[in-house]
Amino acid sequence: MARPKSTKATKAKAKPRAPGRYTAPAPKQAPGSRLWVPATMFTMLGLGMIVIIANYLQLLPGGEAQNSYLFVGLGLFVGGAILSTQLR
Repeated sequence: MARPKSTKATKAKAKPRAPGRYTAPAPKQAPGSRLWVPATMFTMLGLGMIVIIANYLQLLPGGEAQNSYLFVGLGLFVGGAILSTQLR
């Protein structure tokens, strides 16, 4: 008399993956940034912070803090932040 196969043994086996499954090609390396990109980015970020701080410390011409200096500082800072998206 033959023994019936256990149902636990057949469920434990994992199905093998189908042959010929697509594998994506390895991504190509993007070239690094030119030297002017990080240099300009850090310069703009630094100058923007210096202008904003100097404005509130009233070190810039005009005596009191002025919105025009604040906008210049923010513009420099935003320009540096935009350049940071180009950095690789």
